[in-house]
Amino acid sequence: MNTAGTIDRPLTHDPKKQAPMKPSISELAGSATPDFTTNGATGSRQNRTREMQLIPEALARAHMHDRLHEADRERRAVCLATARRMQRRAERASKRARRALAMAVMQ
Repeated sequence: MNTAGTIDRPLTHDPKKQAPMKPSISELAGSATPDFTTNGATGSRQNRTREMQLIPEALARAHMHDRLHEADRERRAVCLATARRMQRRAERASKRARRALAMAVMQ
């Protein structure tokens, strides 16, 4: 295919090498806004486009950060619950040992 490129698949991603965006002939007659082709406008448009393209990546990064912190909190909660359960079990075993010792001393 020898097509020059489409909107979805441009020939190049460098905005300086792309053809400038020009309004159609029907828009020229009644257009109230002038055609700005200054470097500042192109640069700001490119920066805005880059920022918009990076939004999903930033959202995904924030989501993964939240999920990692949530998993860490859950892991600590499970560890704490396990430690408390083991402590109660040790206290019960200590009570049984003291009771058995007291029964042995009494007889």
